[in-house]
Amino acid sequence: MRVRSLAAFVLFAASHAVVAAEEHSAMPVGDAAAGATKAAVCGACHGLDGNSTDPQYPKLAGQHADYTARHLALFKEGKRDNAIMAGFALPLSEQDMLDLGAHFATLTVQTGVADESMVATGQQLYRGGDAKRGIPACMGCHGPTGHGNPLVPYPSLAGQHATYTADMLRRFRDGAVYGDAEGNNLAMSAIAATLTDAEIEALASYLEGLHGG
Repeated sequence: MRVRSLAAFVLFAASHAVVAAEEHSAMPVGDAAAGATKAAVCGACHGLDGNSTDPQYPKLAGQHADYTARHLALFKEGKRDNAIMAGFALPLSEQDMLDLGAHFATLTVQTGVADESMVATGQQLYRGGDAKRGIPACMGCHGPTGHGNPLVPYPSLAGQHATYTADMLRRFRDGAVYGDAEGNNLAMSAIAATLTDAEIEALASYLEGLHGG
């Protein structure tokens, strides 16, 4: 029953992805140069080059523009809970968010080093999933190099701090859903619910050392 339910969630997310991709071409675009100026305030936490040094703050360098803009909107609307980010996002206009997203997308993420003791487990889950438990391969959505899909958008995960990624996976496992029941997030909550703490740590470590393409 659980495997069938998980499959249904993934199918729902996939159908949502098709619609999102079809609508992508009609979306407004940001100005990366304008975003670079607006991003000055972001540097204290996320790094001047988008590569944060504190692992509790995500690296934004190389993240898809639409994904960054979308999550800034969720912070502003109170649909993603973070008091610090809500304060920064509140005064932003839609164009500001698009510009910031465009800016960070032009930057290069600095990959870390995976824990060798966890690589095998993390790689297996990311590339092959676990058919017996109905866990799909992460790369099915996030790509073989962890660079995601900008048309959906599925976020780029390659090089992200393991601490941050593990925290996000635990949040999904605990039922966190950002936005108004968006298919991608519902699927992530369903998938993360099947993962053990050790598997979450292994996936997060593997991704930190993965080079995006």
